[in-house]
Amino acid sequence: MNDIFLRACLGQKTTPVPVWFMRQAGRYLPEYQEVRGQADFLTMCKTPELAAKVTLQPVDLLGVDAAILFSDILIPLEAMGAGLSFKEGKGPVIDPPLRSLDHLKRLHPVSPWKDVPFVLETIKILVKELSDKVPLIGFAGAPFTLATYLIEGGTTKSFVNIKKMFFENPALFRSVMDLITEVTISYLSAQIEAGVQAIQLFDTWAGVLTRKDFRDGALIYARRVFNALREKGVPMIYFVYDGGHLLDMVRNSGADVIGLDWRTDIGTALKRIGSDVVIQGNLDPCLLFLPEERLRDRISEIIEQGRSAKAHIFNLGHGVLPEIPPEKVKMAIDLIHELSS
Repeated sequence: MNDIFLRACLGQKTTPVPVWFMRQAGRYLPEYQEVRGQADFLTMCKTPELAAKVTLQPVDLLGVDAAILFSDILIPLEAMGAGLSFKEGKGPVIDPPLRSLDHLKRLHPVSPWKDVPFVLETIKILVKELSDKVPLIGFAGAPFTLATYLIEGGTTKSFVNIKKMFFENPALFRSVMDLITEVTISYLSAQIEAGVQAIQLFDTWAGVLTRKDFRDGALIYARRVFNALREKGVPMIYFVYDGGHLLDMVRNSGADVIGLDWRTDIGTALKRIGSDVVIQGNLDPCLLFLPEERLRDRISEIIEQGRSAKAHIFNLGHGVLPEIPPEKVKMAIDLIHELSS
């Protein structure tokens, strides 16, 4: 197996630098669109054969050094009893949103092997298919990010409802976060038992918080997840989107790898948190529109900055955009391998 991703997670410098991309299994690939034509998004997530097929596509087509499970961060919320749907042009919808103690009482803990068996069956298929290829990354949404969807009822720009609960009804907020945290721990534990070799916690919306509120409303729960999973013995990645102002706190989360979005370059990040860390990132996804020579220069800059870290895993600063041509994604991966060898 190509294990450079796992070795980098453990702090070993590798040649070449390992690369995988968030949303590498996605709408930009014609092969994905072909599968998507057979089923809606949630059905794909819940059909192990389809989820495994699209997980494998970027490994076989693009040459990435790790696969990431095809699923969605909101799957555990539905298993808890929240009403989840995906609406065209609107994204995920939670109906009704959680706004009261009565709403919270409708939710319950999750037994992953009973409530989300399709996720674990997908992992079992992938472990067999990937045994001589690359490692498999499992993932979950971080507790604060999941709470955001649950309380807001979907995507939002203001985050007014979750912040209102946090400030106005802290006891209810803590109860919500305690439940989600325990669900996240059991969900990721089951993924590890099923065979994933690393996990990533996505805190997509924690960057909207001030440092104090991040500490009290997000970090303590993410830390509980990492502490609980530590004994499982797999590398753990924490990715806080738009979290440049929080990096020193993220470093103390208990994760083995710190993911960076594209807003803070690696050199600046290392000055803030020290060089004795494993960094993951962080090419702006839109830079994949550049012509080859200019893309080569930008990738080279990131690789050079990454050399100052304990170890570096190359990734985008967010997911692959649907508008990016697949050949540009493949070009970027080839350039990363070439320039870091």
